[in-house]
Amino acid sequence: MAGKLIIFSAPSGSGKSTIINYLLQQDLHLRFSISATSRAPRGTEKNGVEYYFLTPDEFRTRIAAGDFLEYEEVYADTFYGTLKSEVERILNSGDNVIFDVDVVGGCNIKKHYGTQALSLFIQPPSIDELRKRLNDRGTDAPEVIEQRIAKAQYELSFAGKFDRVIINDDLATAQAEALDIIKNFLNQE
Repeated sequence: MAGKLIIFSAPSGSGKSTIINYLLQQDLHLRFSISATSRAPRGTEKNGVEYYFLTPDEFRTRIAAGDFLEYEEVYADTFYGTLKSEVERILNSGDNVIFDVDVVGGCNIKKHYGTQALSLFIQPPSIDELRKRLNDRGTDAPEVIEQRIAKAQYELSFAGKFDRVIINDDLATAQAEALDIIKNFLNQE
């Protein structure tokens, strides 16, 4: 049986990475699709673990070569994308692929794979709560946080394009809801 794809998109700070990490610990045969990015590593991030880190020029070369399933220039010279080889590697191993991607990338992957993919949008309870979460992280300068908030307002307009929307008002509830939705999807023929 061919593996399935689980797509997560959300504004930065919505809790999608925490939910994905929880799901990876469940017995769902999920393997994380490591995205490529041209941004610099944050904190303790390592190449090939959280992301494949490329320079903007390397990223453009890979785009020209047709190496990406999807990609997006999120900010000037800051690209994110999904390498075709990464998805094929996981599907060929017999596992299901879980993605953490930008909303446009999520829509593109869903369009490409159709019913083989489930798209989930993690929504923060409010923009004010999102701003608080981003500030509490302590990883970004105030102007970067404001950029993320502006981007979040745009991304929230995509929620209706996803198969399911999960509002992350309470993390344990959001994790349980995601687990239930994914189990049902993976058990469908």
